[in-house]
Amino acid sequence: MDTGTVVGSLFAAFGLSGAAGLNPWLPLFASALLARLDVVELAAPFDDLASTTGLGALAALMLGDFVGDKVPGVDHLLHALGTVVAPASGAVLFTGQTGTTTDLPTIVAVAAGAATAGAIHAGRATLRPVSTVGTAGLGNPVLSLGEDVGSLGLVIFAFALPLVALLLVLALVVGLVTAWRRVGRRRRGRPTTLS
Repeated sequence: MDTGTVVGSLFAAFGLSGAAGLNPWLPLFASALLARLDVVELAAPFDDLASTTGLGALAALMLGDFVGDKVPGVDHLLHALGTVVAPASGAVLFTGQTGTTTDLPTIVAVAAGAATAGAIHAGRATLRPVSTVGTAGLGNPVLSLGEDVGSLGLVIFAFALPLVALLLVLALVVGLVTAWRRVGRRRRGRPTTLS
């Protein structure tokens, strides 16, 4: 195996699982569609997602999530379900991406994909109530659309420029952790210090 191919595949896998943290269905559908068009190759058994049935189911789930995540109240239910779905999607994407080009043990791929998607999903799910309270739910559709665009962008970069996808995932994690800490400080009412 070519080292560049292996490294690119790993970077792409992190990009795809990061995308799953923002929207668990969109990167699965996009990857399956690209596999169906013979643009990318998914490792078995994940290549079955590219079947007509698989694509139809993923399209329906993606559309349902896209619409539902724009509705205040429904979005919180979807985020609760996403606690399980996003890590599972990230694990499938990471394993499907690395399975054909690397010797990475499956359990490591599953863990890396689930952890990446799970961390990003946890960050966004934790911050969404802040939007709900701060905007009376009116900002949630805008925030959701931003997450969808971010997920699609990560998918595109994962396949076109994997290093950029990895860097974007790292920046996203840092941004979410920073935002989460700020929210935590405000909730605790930490006093400001005089310099």
